[in-house]
Amino acid sequence: MTDQVHLAIALERAGWHPAAWREATARPHELTSARYWRDVLRTADDAGIALATIEDALALPDRFESAEGLRRDRVRGRLDAVLIASYVAPLTRRIGLVPTVTTAHPEPFHVATGIQTLDFASRGRAGVRLVAGASAAERANFGRRTSGVDAIPASGRVEDSPEILAAFREAGEFADVLARLWDSWQDDAIIRDAAAGRFLDADRVHNIEFEGEFFSITGASIVPRSPQGRPLLTVLAHQTVPYRLAAEHADVVFITPHVEGGRPGFALPGILSELDAAADDLRTGDEPLRVFADLLVLIEDTEAPAREALARLDEWDGEPLTSDARVVVGTPGDVADAVRELAAQGVDGVRLRPARQPGDVVAIADQVVPLLRATGTLREDDGAASLRTRLDLARPESRYVREKVTL
Repeated sequence: MTDQVHLAIALERAGWHPAAWREATARPHELTSARYWRDVLRTADDAGIALATIEDALALPDRFESAEGLRRDRVRGRLDAVLIASYVAPLTRRIGLVPTVTTAHPEPFHVATGIQTLDFASRGRAGVRLVAGASAAERANFGRRTSGVDAIPASGRVEDSPEILAAFREAGEFADVLARLWDSWQDDAIIRDAAAGRFLDADRVHNIEFEGEFFSITGASIVPRSPQGRPLLTVLAHQTVPYRLAAEHADVVFITPHVEGGRPGFALPGILSELDAAADDLRTGDEPLRVFADLLVLIEDTEAPAREALARLDEWDGEPLTSDARVVVGTPGDVADAVRELAAQGVDGVRLRPARQPGDVVAIADQVVPLLRATGTLREDDGAASLRTRLDLARPESRYVREKVTL
């Protein structure tokens, strides 16, 4: 039996290549239209893709890009990812909707209630991807912080930057507060007894009473407990500190293994081993951490046109494509082979980043997915009612129910 994986897709405006908006198949005039996002997400949904992440940011420059002399030949501006997901929720059927949220500036209370609302709107298909840090451009937009994450240290190690370490501690608290707020209403808190005049059992709504290094919150969510109990919490991780963040707080971690030599720490077996050790050290309960490996893909019917397309995009952008993820440029079969290689090494899923939208999204849906299905590599949709269930993750009980049981 072939090892099976879930397939996810990562959506980023016109695509993950900076020059993708100039492609003939791109829709640059519609990037801020509801129709564009509806079409892209419906394409993925109809193909049976398990979940879609939606990129977001809080500044016009890309992270670590200077706000001065801003390049005019790249896509600037974006729609809010949580609002995109909320719009498409009733227009899609099965796909999980996972918008990106930066933890440095939004309040966890607002994020918690927004994602709970998305869970209701999608009938149990909501999640969130947390991003740590506060760049200079982001700080300038909010005006509340004087320091943050302005650069990766020369060593490349998170541990060598006090600012990045603080950002990940803050992200951990943010994740903890989200889970507590999502638990603050018990499932049976709403009674709706019109005859007795009782809508709510106030004893089943709990103030979370959280006091941490970065947040102090005493209240409960204003949104009742949503269909999944806790929507899916996801993190992208590249090294030890974010691996530990994911192991302690996340349901799904996205990783970026590489196959080429000369990249110590990026081999998949080593990453999986480190995640397992971190989960053993930090994770409570028996719920597994689902691991999805990322691939950036550019797809044409044959290899030569794919290479020509990449060369054209690189020329337009003025520099070669670089990515934290492994880049696969070639045919649908090449992408399917790369997915199968990852499946054979024990990941739970693969998240594809289309270099060009909507072109590569269509190629994934129409060509890659059928190949994976034909070889038994794709975990088929079993009709599960929620995103959690689809990923074989249990619906967690509210911690306040557990506390009552143990008293």
